[in-house]
Amino acid sequence: MTTPTVKLNSGYDMPLVGFGLWKVNNDTCADQVYEAIKQGYRLFDGACDYGNETEAGQGVARAISEGIVKREELFIVSKLWNSFHDPERVEPIARKQLADWGVDYFDLYIVHFPIALKYVDPSVRYPPSWTSENGKLEFSNTPIQATWQAMEALVDAGLARSIGISNFSAQLVMDLLRYARVRPATLQIEHHPYLTQERLVEYAQKEGLVVTAYSSFGPLSFLELEVKNAVNSPPLFEHDLIKGIAEKHGRTPAQVLLRWATQRGIAVIPKSNNPTRLQQNLDVTGWNLEEGDIQKISELDRGLRFNDPLGYGLYVPIF
Repeated sequence: MTTPTVKLNSGYDMPLVGFGLWKVNNDTCADQVYEAIKQGYRLFDGACDYGNETEAGQGVARAISEGIVKREELFIVSKLWNSFHDPERVEPIARKQLADWGVDYFDLYIVHFPIALKYVDPSVRYPPSWTSENGKLEFSNTPIQATWQAMEALVDAGLARSIGISNFSAQLVMDLLRYARVRPATLQIEHHPYLTQERLVEYAQKEGLVVTAYSSFGPLSFLELEVKNAVNSPPLFEHDLIKGIAEKHGRTPAQVLLRWATQRGIAVIPKSNNPTRLQQNLDVTGWNLEEGDIQKISELDRGLRFNDPLGYGLYVPIF
């Protein structure tokens, strides 16, 4: 099974459904990526912060060596971590990440957060974290404009075909678009029925940015992290409305949540190590929800954000 693609403002086609690598264990990552490719996944969303890019690359290499897929048929995404925002740090870390993946270019390279932190050399600690070598949260003075110019240089050098942003507010997107020589192709945000961010989504789409949703299943991804508002929030899979719509359409709650996004042109990047669910998660474009269903799901919005630095004990009040 293959998934439809969406045309980016860079001219490249991006699959509407991909496989997210956040919290994929190192010991299973290569096999999970390999199996996902066999199932039909072509987009893989990674980041140096996830700490599993080498293993993800091993899964890709195995699939390519066996003739299951060609490199040009894949859409590999990675992200620039906060501690590499200083302009002179951008290309070296991008090259390291490319080497970890075992590829020559990223299809999409994203600024992970609009936060510049003090540089920590990868030889000292990798994958990176929110704190510097002394264990404290320390900021860099690098503005987003300087970081973005270094991102644009990656496109010039052929290291990234498209560049994008993540966790940016509408105000920051507006500011970035004023000086961007290479416009961001995508905006990746937390997006689920408890956090619909409708104004941000509408603005980004009007400006020609493709929105990608992460954490499409809401609190589920954050329970093991013991994020307080996730633990106290009703699971979307068990919500009567979601279950009822799933039964009506002969689908799973997960498929309903993903179709709620993709039917509105929002890309999704779920993950699973279960072959059945892998296939189900990919099958979220060839059928439609009723407009009334979409509206009712959207009305579940509670402004609940789970991926917030404050929730991890970090005073970075960006949202």
